[in-house]
Amino acid sequence: MLMEGKTVRVAAVENGIYELVFDNREHSVNTLNQATLAELREAITQLGNQSGVTGLLLSSAKESFIVGADITEFSQMFSHSEDDIVAALIEMNGLINALEDLPFPTVAAINGVALGGGFEVCLATDYRVLGSRAKVGLPEVKLGIYPGWGGTVRLSRLIGVDSANEWICGGVEKRADAALAEGAVDAVVAESQLREAGLDLLQNCIAGKFDYRARRVEKQSPIKLNQIEQMMAFESARGLIGQKAGPHYPAPLAALTTIQKHANLSRDKAIAVEAKGFARLARNDVTKALVGLFLKDQQVKKISRNYSAKATPVAQAAVLGAGIMGGGVAYQSAVKGTPILMKDIAAPALQLGLDEANKLLGGQLKRKRIDAGKMAKVLNSITPTLSYGDFNRVDLVVEAVVENEAVKKSVLAEVEAHLPEGATLTSNTSTISINRLASALKKPENFCGMHFFNPVHKMPLVEVIRGEKTSEATIARTVAYATAMGKTPIVVNDCPGFLVNRVLFPYFGGFCKLIEEGADFQQVDKVMERFGWPMGPAYLLDVVGIDTAHHADAVMAAGFPDRMSHANESVIDRMFKLERFGQKNDKGFYRYELDRRGRPAKKLDDSVPGLLEGTIGSRSEFSDDEIIARMMIPLCIETARCVEEGIVASAAEADMGLIYGIGFPPFRGGAMHYMDQMGLAAFCEMAARYEALGPLYQPTENMKAMAANGETWF
Repeated sequence: MLMEGKTVRVAAVENGIYELVFDNREHSVNTLNQATLAELREAITQLGNQSGVTGLLLSSAKESFIVGADITEFSQMFSHSEDDIVAALIEMNGLINALEDLPFPTVAAINGVALGGGFEVCLATDYRVLGSRAKVGLPEVKLGIYPGWGGTVRLSRLIGVDSANEWICGGVEKRADAALAEGAVDAVVAESQLREAGLDLLQNCIAGKFDYRARRVEKQSPIKLNQIEQMMAFESARGLIGQKAGPHYPAPLAALTTIQKHANLSRDKAIAVEAKGFARLARNDVTKALVGLFLKDQQVKKISRNYSAKATPVAQAAVLGAGIMGGGVAYQSAVKGTPILMKDIAAPALQLGLDEANKLLGGQLKRKRIDAGKMAKVLNSITPTLSYGDFNRVDLVVEAVVENEAVKKSVLAEVEAHLPEGATLTSNTSTISINRLASALKKPENFCGMHFFNPVHKMPLVEVIRGEKTSEATIARTVAYATAMGKTPIVVNDCPGFLVNRVLFPYFGGFCKLIEEGADFQQVDKVMERFGWPMGPAYLLDVVGIDTAHHADAVMAAGFPDRMSHANESVIDRMFKLERFGQKNDKGFYRYELDRRGRPAKKLDDSVPGLLEGTIGSRSEFSDDEIIARMMIPLCIETARCVEEGIVASAAEADMGLIYGIGFPPFRGGAMHYMDQMGLAAFCEMAARYEALGPLYQPTENMKAMAANGETWF
């Protein structure tokens, strides 16, 4: 054994070949943290000084090669000056260059995933052998940065400018077949043959069958395109990348610009260009927000894992109600491997649920994400039924019938009588109190809320709602099932609207008040979309459904009358009265026509202002900043209330709930981060300008105290 550390070990194999194994003994995955980097530096130094070395194989003892840099450590550098960040990157690149410059051939045997810094280490080796189920990529733009350890330099020279632009600016992860086809790896083999294939490749290099030195020259030289070819490649990519990234995410275009700047430079000079561009990005507000989201997401996932570790698994699920929502739940459960019964009281309803699952699977089949065999297997995992005959073997039930308290209580009590001892019962309610629903049950400890968002297959969030009598075992099993379905569960306590709807309706309240005072709803939509929301509030109401919003608005008004009730007829009330339910019946604030792909396309409807007469004040002009303030203040204050009251356990979970549940702009980091970024004192000063509008615009006493003390949520 040449070296044995806590994360890296090096040993001789055969014929002068050594193997460097990444194996972090304190964690389940390999990351490039400071400890690993220090040991890697020591290993490379020893290998460089060791006589008789003929080749080096890099491998991993974990299920994945290296999942990336340790962002909790790496991001601490982002608060430093640009010069300090550049210096740190140049030092790190010295380590990667030392690996690339070893006086013998090197091969990376990549299993599982190698992402970010993990793949940049692989790019420094002469050859890469990939397991057939493995994935590689440089997804740093998702954190608001781009590769900073030579990734933009080596990949653009290895696979060409066009492909490198796609990989780096798109932040994509590539499966083995695609990585091989594009030249990022040199061979793909079964995972069981990975080490053997890597050693064989090294033997061929030693025998002179492969010229590893020529590979190095290629990676370390300028890009092989003349000036005209470069201009065409970069300028054609600029428009496409800019359009995809949008105005709020600077990293993709910054990566493109960096690759273009260092295209005519050799390795070390190119790396210096990469480092300077990285340093500018690292200090950007968007980077802070996106890195923060990544860390919050890790926190939420850790909480879910802790619950799941204590949970009794769900081997058989059931859903009550076979409409679009029930069909979506059935599809999501079955496609992720948990068989599910789908019960309704009428055969046509069951067919509607099956049609929904069939439609979603058909789309997957058309896009070649599944084959016919997988489609048949999933459909066979969904068992439609008109009776409770098989419910004696069900572990967890999702009730998804009409949003009516009396109906839900009746159905829940009915199904409870047919469940085996210890089965979990959940309700997919969006507004009705879990405590009130539990009053109809004999075993309320086995009951909780499980609020999916529509469409189920797309929306990542599931709110798991704890009632007063809900047991921790019930919460744990529900969280585990949501996770098994591929969702991100966040546990919240019972209150009107739970977390997401409770926060969303003050936002809609701000919108209604603006319209009442004469704002143009189309202008409000455009301003909030420019702010970063995927759709403005009027468009969002049409998508949610005006009837659904009208019902939820009444629930929120009853639950929080001091700030969410309204004496006057709102635009939501008027739309409901006119039966303009939005996309459900092709008319709301906008009208809808199916496009070529069969999706509802939004169109202007000139009749709407006339229909809203009496709820709209005389036309008034509002600045963009005023519209943003009046929309965002109520949402942010209500989110803070939810954290203060313990409806949600932490500011991190609150932010992730808004990101995943209602499309809060990710680059703004969530409502709590948004207030931190602005400064709570500045936020409270902004709110004070609108306090006459009522309690929705009045920060809590805790917020005022935090502002006075200069405190932050994070």
